[in-house]
Parts: sequence; structure tokens; C-alpha cells
Amino acid sequence: MAAISLQGITKNWGEAQAVKGIDFAVKSGDFTVLLGPSGCGKSTTLRLIAGLDMPSAGTIRIGERDVTRLPPAQRKIAMVFQSYALFPHLNVRDNILFGVRVRKEPKQDFAPRLQRVADILGLSHLLERRPGQLSGGQQQRVALGRAIIADAPVCLMDEPLSNLDAQLRQEMRREIRALQQQLNMTMIYVTHDQTEAMSMADQVILLRDGRIEQNAPPAELYAQPASAFAARFIGTPPMNILSLAPVAGGLALEGSDAPVIAAGNGDEPWQLGLRPEHIRLDAAGAAAVVETIEYFGADTIVGARIGRASLLVRAPGQLALRAGDQVRLSWDTAHQYFFDRQTGMRRHPR
Repeated sequence: MAAISLQGITKNWGEAQAVKGIDFAVKSGDFTVLLGPSGCGKSTTLRLIAGLDMPSAGTIRIGERDVTRLPPAQRKIAMVFQSYALFPHLNVRDNILFGVRVRKEPKQDFAPRLQRVADILGLSHLLERRPGQLSGGQQQRVALGRAIIADAPVCLMDEPLSNLDAQLRQEMRREIRALQQQLNMTMIYVTHDQTEAMSMADQVILLRDGRIEQNAPPAELYAQPASAFAARFIGTPPMNILSLAPVAGGLALEGSDAPVIAAGNGDEPWQLGLRPEHIRLDAAGAAAVVETIEYFGADTIVGARIGRASLLVRAPGQLALRAGDQVRLSWDTAHQYFFDRQTGMRRHPR
């Protein structure tokens, strides 16, 4: 079993608290992503699991073992860093085998294990080359190979694709996910890129200021955000968060002729959340003024203003609109989200 659990994990750096009492569990064989902005504690959490740093409080378990105070070498994990950390004077073969040689594992196993890893990663024809003779994607595969050959049940990855261009990142996302499923590894992957998280993960743990904002599968994180922060962090473009004002019968967008929203909840300090893809051009909708147009081929992102609220609309294809045009917008009430203006937490109308 390679399940991982963290209970009450805290990490202090002097008076600063990087991780603030987090709890989560990763099932054996799952791909879990730690997601969040810079400084939220995701890399620190990964280093605590790896044993590169020690927690100030709490317990870390891998399988049935309490590994909280064990050194990295005793945790049976592999790790891939943001920098590939390849030895420039060693060829691909020796870079991949470096770890097993240091651990003095049986030499008779080296050749078959190397062949298996090279075949999986498509490196068989590159074994004699040095890192300087490889592309970025090939170097990343070598770093992956060094992790895979360890035959560790757990693999930790700290933003491994951040040094690659956009197209190569997309290719490597598919390769890493397929590799994880093929080997049935328990994988924890750190990133600030929500596209990586949504396309790769079984479970996403969204962190903010050292705490867990939401822990859910990607589809739930998108469809049922727990807070305005989670709603804005997931989705491209991000969810519109719009101010509401009390009117007769409920709430409405400030300064607009939009219909009453959340009838019977006019005393609530709420904001309205609308995803750009859920808003449509509709002759019967609320009056709006076009502010910006961005055409991306498959769709167009329209920046518009309804009353005092600015929002983005994602519409298919190319639209014959210009800044200053008058349009009307509508949306289905099933796609409305409400968030408390003070706390940012999700709220549900009565």
C-alpha cells in the first residue's frame, strides 16, 4: 500500500507559518495535485512529505508507516524537481542509474531495469548522449527515468514542466499521466497551473496562505467551488464575481436593469459568480456595453459592462462586435453562484 496521509501538519520558519495545520489523504495509486499561487505552501508541503524538511507539528504516514521523522532515504519515495538536476558530465544511461548505484542495489538488475525504463520513456536511442545534447523534453524524460527506475511506490513532482514551452508542456502532461496510470504509482504533483491540475489529477488540493481552500476532484472543483477564491482560480477565463445590491424582492446587479436575483435574500451581503462560458448574447437579456474583444479562433472573449459591473463572456467563434456596441446578456439561474462578500465562502439562496 502506498497511501499517504497528513494530519495536523504545520511548518514554521521562525515566526512565519508556511503551512497551517493541514489534513489530507491520498489513496494508493491516485494522482493528486497540490495547486495554488506562489507562496501558498504547496512546495513546502511536498518537501515535508519527502523528508527534505521536518514539520513543526503533525504526523505524516506513507502506507502504514509513520514517516514524520524518517530521512528521505527511508521513505521509499522518488522525486522529480523543477530543475532536472542532471549531471552534465554523465550520459543518459549513467544519469538514470545514478540513484540505484548510490544505494548499492544489485548490479545484475541494472540492465533489465534500465531497458524497461528506456523503453517506457522512449530513451533507448539516447542512452549514450549527455544532457547538453538533449532537448528540454528529453531532459525531463531522463529525470523521470531516474525516478521510475527506483521502483518506489510514491513519486513526488515539484513543478516539473515549468521550464518547458507551452506545446511541450501539453505533450508531457499526457505522458506523465499515462506513465502514472501504467505504473500504478501514487503521485503528488505540485503546480500553480490550473490547466495541469484539471487535465491530470484524480484529486486537486487547492491551497491558500498555508491552508486548504478546497480538496475535491477536478470536476467538483469547477462545478462546486467552495469559495470565491476557488471559483476564480479554476477556469479560463476565471469566474466573474459581481457586486449585488438589495432591491425590492431580493438582490440585483448594481446599477443594471438585470432581473432580480436570489429572491427573498435581499438582506444578504452576497456577490454573484458567473462563469464566462455560461453567459450568452440574448436579445431578451440585460443591457450591456462592450468594452473589449479578444478573438482566439475557437471562441471570442468579450469584456462587457452591465450597470457598474464589468464581466467577461466566452462565446463560440468570431463575433462582429466592437468596443462601445450595445448588447444584451443572459444566463441560466442554474449556473449562478453566490459568495459572502466578507468571507468569500459559498452561500446558497433560501
